[in-house]
Amino acid sequence: MVVKIEDTQKVEPLFLDWQETLIWSCLQNIMGTIYADNLETPSSAMAILGDFCFFAGIPYEELVCYKPTDCMQDFIIMVPQNEKWADLIVRTYGNKARMVMRYAIKKEPKIFDKEKLQHAIRSLEPEYSLKMIDEDIFHLCKSNEWSMDLVSQYENYETYKKLGIGVAILKGEELVSGASSYARYQDGIEIEIDTKKEHRRKGLAYVCGAKLILACLENKLYPSWDAQNKWSVALAEKLGYHYDHEYVAYEVNGY
Repeated sequence: MVVKIEDTQKVEPLFLDWQETLIWSCLQNIMGTIYADNLETPSSAMAILGDFCFFAGIPYEELVCYKPTDCMQDFIIMVPQNEKWADLIVRTYGNKARMVMRYAIKKEPKIFDKEKLQHAIRSLEPEYSLKMIDEDIFHLCKSNEWSMDLVSQYENYETYKKLGIGVAILKGEELVSGASSYARYQDGIEIEIDTKKEHRRKGLAYVCGAKLILACLENKLYPSWDAQNKWSVALAEKLGYHYDHEYVAYEVNGY
C-alpha cells in the first residue's frame, strides 16, 4: 500500500540528517509531496518534487514502483538513502535506470563575497541586459524547452511571484540565460541555472548566479546549490561555494 502523507512530521525521522532542500520543501508542505507505506507509523517514504524523488527508511518495492497520478513526465532522478534502496531501484527498472554521480555542495550561509559577486555582474557585456524574472520573462521561460526548468515547478506566475525568485539575461528581446529557484523551502531556494546553447561559455551563467545569490541574500533566503556535473561544481566554487561530497543517483527513463 502507498499513501500520501499530509502530516509530514510522521516521516521526518526517516529523512533525518539528509541535507537536501527538495526534501525540506516536501516536509514543510511548501512544494512537492511525500508518500509512504503507512499513514500512522510509516517505515518507508518517498519525497517527490519535480524531476527528483528521494527514498528513505526501509526499502519498499511498492514505493519504488509507484508513480503519482499528477506526475506526467517519463523521466525522473531517483536518489536512494542507501545501497539497499539503490539495489531495489536497479532491480525494479533494470536498464531504464542509469547510475550517475551527483555532487553535493556545502550549505554555508556566511561565505559569500558580495563585492566579488557585484564585480561579476559588472562584467556582463553591454550587448546583454540583466533583469529579474517578471511575468513576461516567466512566460518566456515556459515557452522555451531549454529554459523551462527555471520556472517549471510553478503552475502560474502568481505562484512564482509568491514563492520563487530569479534573474534572466536577454539579448535584445531574446532570453539567453537565467538563474532561478527550482524549488522553495522555508528559509531558501534550490538554484537552477540554464543557458541557451548558442550563448554558452560567455560567462552568462556566472553573472546570473551572482545576481541571484545577492537577490537571495537581500531577501534573507539561502541559495542552495546541488551540482549535476563537475562543470556545475566549478561554477559553484567560482561563486564562493565549497564542494562537499559526491552521491549516487539513478536517472530513470520510461518512468
